[in-house]
Amino acid sequence: MKRYALSAFVYAILGMVFGVFYREFTKVIDFTGQTSLSVIHTHYFSLGMLFFLIVLVIDKLFDISARKAARSFFVLYSIGLNLTVLMLFARGLAQALEADLSTGLSASISGMAGIGHALLGTGVIIFFISLLKCLPGKTVDKVKP
Repeated sequence: MKRYALSAFVYAILGMVFGVFYREFTKVIDFTGQTSLSVIHTHYFSLGMLFFLIVLVIDKLFDISARKAARSFFVLYSIGLNLTVLMLFARGLAQALEADLSTGLSASISGMAGIGHALLGTGVIIFFISLLKCLPGKTVDKVKP
């Protein structure tokens, strides 16, 4: 449980840092267009802080952290979130600096972001499987006639 609380705290700090970075960086370079930098703080707040606060409550209720799969979920989800945000950062810097990316580099950034999203999705699926296994309920074997 402590791992989830600490993760939520770290992602809250990262969300604030990247929010300030976006605002100040675009102001310094006098950029007024759209950039992927603008969504990094919301990704860290919603997919990081809020998600892990919800997981913390669910863990308190159902003790999902006792399952081996919960560790896999945590690692995959965290890697996926940070890889996705890293690619948002790379794409956002290129947009703000109006850098001319080669087709290959642009495709690489998109591909890595896709891998990050796939890891996030896999982590969520493992989380729900772990949660469903922890929920109380009757199975066909346990029902008395």
